[in-house]
Amino acid sequence: MEVLEAIKSVKSVSKYKPDPVPEQKVQAVVNAARFALSADNFQPWKFIVVSDEDAKRKLAGACTNGKHMADAPLVVVACARLDEAVAMIGGYMNSYPVDLGMALANVTVAATSEGLGTSWIFTFNEEKVKSLLNIPADAHVVGLTPLGIPEAYEAPAGRKHLSEILAYNAYE
Repeated sequence: MEVLEAIKSVKSVSKYKPDPVPEQKVQAVVNAARFALSADNFQPWKFIVVSDEDAKRKLAGACTNGKHMADAPLVVVACARLDEAVAMIGGYMNSYPVDLGMALANVTVAATSEGLGTSWIFTFNEEKVKSLLNIPADAHVVGLTPLGIPEAYEAPAGRKHLSEILAYNAYE
């Protein structure tokens, strides 16, 4: 699948088939995250792939909107290594939210190109997730996504027209 086609094809999955995800596809999807750009190329990330049924149920319980997460064959947990991120970008924030956002975008597009689906989850209790997965204090959980073969999708979200988001030479 061509890149632009994969980007346009990304949809949020609401239900996953129980079929296992082949290891080579898992590797391809997480490998795509490696190629994301990051501030100073520090790559401040660690990805945990969770397949254990009990752990997936507990992770779902730590998320506000994670009810379908436990049904996916896998859950990818994206962590930011604070000691590996640029402490200040733009004069007001750490680089890890942008760095991990770019890496997760690559995960999503790569999953789509591999015939898999994802659904980003950002409403979770970080302390519960960290405790469940033994994530160290010097790391933050940035997001989780189920990963598997799609069975159903969320209702498609509309997209703003290009004229609503594009400006030239000044913010309009």
